[in-house]
Amino acid sequence: MRIPSINIVAKVAAGLLLFFACKSPGDSPELTDAILPVSFTQVHLTDSFWLPRMEVNRTVSIPSAFHQCEINGRFDNFALAAGLIQGEHRGDYPFDDTDPYKIIEGASYSLAVTYDALLDAYLDSVITLIAAAQEPNGYLTTCVTNRAERLAGWWGKEPWEKLNSHELYNSGHLYEAAVAHYQATGKRSLLDVAIRNADLVCRVFGPEEGQKHVPSGHPIIEMALAKLYQVTGDEKYLQEARYFVEETGRGTDGHRLSAYSQDHKPILEQDEILGHAVRAGYLYSGVVDVATLMHDTAYFRAVERIWNNMANKKLYITGGIGSRSQGEGFGPEYELHNHNAYCETCASIANVYWNQRMFLATGDARYADLLERALYNGVISGVSLGGDRFFYDNPLASDGHEERQEWFGCACCPGNITRFMASVPKYMYATRERSLYVNLYASGHSEMEVGGVPLELIQDTQYPWDGQVRFTVNPSSAATFTLRLRIPGWATDTPVAGSDLYTFASGLKTSLTVSVNGEEMRPPVGNGYLLLDRAWEPGDEVLLSLPMEPRYIRAHDRVAADEGLHALQRGPIVYCLEGIDQQDHQVFNKYLSEDVTPLYAFEPLKLNGIVELFASGGEVSRDLDGELLEREALLSAVPYAVWNNRGKGEMTVWIPGSAAAARPVPKETIASRAAVYVLGEGRDEQVFAVTDHWEPKHSGDLSRPYLSLWRGREEERIIEYRFEQAEMLRGMEVYFVEFDHYDGDYRLPLAWKLQYLDGGVWTDAEASAYECEKDRYNVVDFSPPLLTTALRMSVRLVEGASGGIHECKFY
Repeated sequence: MRIPSINIVAKVAAGLLLFFACKSPGDSPELTDAILPVSFTQVHLTDSFWLPRMEVNRTVSIPSAFHQCEINGRFDNFALAAGLIQGEHRGDYPFDDTDPYKIIEGASYSLAVTYDALLDAYLDSVITLIAAAQEPNGYLTTCVTNRAERLAGWWGKEPWEKLNSHELYNSGHLYEAAVAHYQATGKRSLLDVAIRNADLVCRVFGPEEGQKHVPSGHPIIEMALAKLYQVTGDEKYLQEARYFVEETGRGTDGHRLSAYSQDHKPILEQDEILGHAVRAGYLYSGVVDVATLMHDTAYFRAVERIWNNMANKKLYITGGIGSRSQGEGFGPEYELHNHNAYCETCASIANVYWNQRMFLATGDARYADLLERALYNGVISGVSLGGDRFFYDNPLASDGHEERQEWFGCACCPGNITRFMASVPKYMYATRERSLYVNLYASGHSEMEVGGVPLELIQDTQYPWDGQVRFTVNPSSAATFTLRLRIPGWATDTPVAGSDLYTFASGLKTSLTVSVNGEEMRPPVGNGYLLLDRAWEPGDEVLLSLPMEPRYIRAHDRVAADEGLHALQRGPIVYCLEGIDQQDHQVFNKYLSEDVTPLYAFEPLKLNGIVELFASGGEVSRDLDGELLEREALLSAVPYAVWNNRGKGEMTVWIPGSAAAARPVPKETIASRAAVYVLGEGRDEQVFAVTDHWEPKHSGDLSRPYLSLWRGREEERIIEYRFEQAEMLRGMEVYFVEFDHYDGDYRLPLAWKLQYLDGGVWTDAEASAYECEKDRYNVVDFSPPLLTTALRMSVRLVEGASGGIHECKFY
């Protein structure tokens, strides 16, 4: 197959993407003609925010991630599949192949920004290994080729046997990496591997008799096939992407329909975002690709309905999505817990992908606005400033037990970070006919064509710390076009454009201004953009001034977790209180009135340079009689994205607005003096949730940390309480978890019992009846009292269900 050049592809794509205008009801954005992103190869950042992060990604994150692939067997699996080595397949998941694919994608973007001969050669060697592992018919999933029996529960006995095998997910990431590598280097080595695999997929899956009739299981192949189509021009890849979209929710071959994988009903009938958050973001990104490329307004309207549900009822203020660890996905509407917020790093990245596509289909700034929120807060919180440690999930409150890790057994997030950070420049600009869209603000220079006229655009700004953005417009010759400058929602009275989920506590004291060549302008506004339509001359200057005052944000009244609380934001940055910055290292005992206007200062040596907020607030405590005491306290807030870069400690995004909503530091108890472990094979896992003093409101209260006893083969779980010195125990109180979930219900235990360590021997405790009631503490009295250094709690779970404990107390 002849692959057209990148420039030809851009022109072909412009023709293929021609989309007709279509009015929609209410406030629905209008579909528009093709909007094309300006390629990442044409955007050259020079700023002090993104460029250093991209350089850390290039010099630390990518090499670190490749090293983890080397030592954790990712490359060995390809070598084993190629017959180059002997041994056993390594890894615990069938999608481990995607780790190298993601890092290759990120490395390819990095090569386009800063050429590195050693990295280029390293990629060639890895790609050679991948190509060698591919079977003659194009099949490529190493755990299947290697007949990894440990993973047979995922993939079965033959290729493509099980819906959730992740074989198509592996293929999708292969295509994404291949396209990036081809665009960055012009080399076809990985692209040819991807094409052979895609041709096989098109033969195996489809609507015809004899083909497999199933959706993709874990989406990404939908948007990957669309991308492969745009690069190769081969129509069958687009048709195959549409097939997977249309098969979602059909159950043609009798496969299990599940909200977990957004397969509970056809996409055209969906109106609420459910299930695994990463899968959702990838799936709906692919649906927008198909809808745009194939001029299908019905599919676009369906995804728009789902987006509205997400943005208005299930979006975190950080741009993160997915409130529950169960199923790694969405809970009910307005369930936006903070301690237990899942907000997987990959889900924030998927949210960026989805919103970029929604913008390209409509030209509406609300989507670029949410993209920016996720980008500056929910995405980059997933990686340390040093670039070598990662968060899998991103809570909005912490008791101080979370910290980033070097790698994970399920290592999707580190690889995703490496591929995403390198691609940030491609989200800055887009063009359509005689319009140039500016969606992100960062210093740099870019080359593009607008209305057929070559143009250089220079940005000079200290954004996001400063709101002054200066543009120099340099068309090759005088040209008339519209410069569209996005008005951020935070620069108006809407924190999230197109959503009522969050509101500002008060209006702005200043407003944005824009001038051209020193003359203040009052341009019209369209779809959230300032429209500067004029004849531009080389050297024309535009100065955009955005109001950057700190603002308080309130959540919708139906978000129970944020009742009585507010968040702080300045510019696009969401802030948090971090314990290390407070005098007593505590955050949950603090409060801050909205009557107080926070001060701010740029701190160049703190956390690689941040604007820090300062405010005169208060803190609460209790006296010996239990009476609430209040006193003044100076509060310091830092950007949420950089928390946990100075060690473990408490953190919260949502801050009490009054002393009544603050929580005094709990007094020490017998329970808090215990070290608590869940016993398991090979190692005991220390847990903290059951003795953290957060009181549950009911058994289904998921707003605070709780101990999850995940369903598995063992029906009985053992929790051990270890004391530094002998404690006299007269009784124990236990509050059990119970709630329903599509990915597995949590049920009250069938039974539980206690043993104590007596002279080195575990002995049954003589106790009153062991109750298993919901919505209250279950109390056990010891008769006689126990003097012991350790206590074991055995919990027998309901078969097929999970269990959990909110809190335990001793007296």
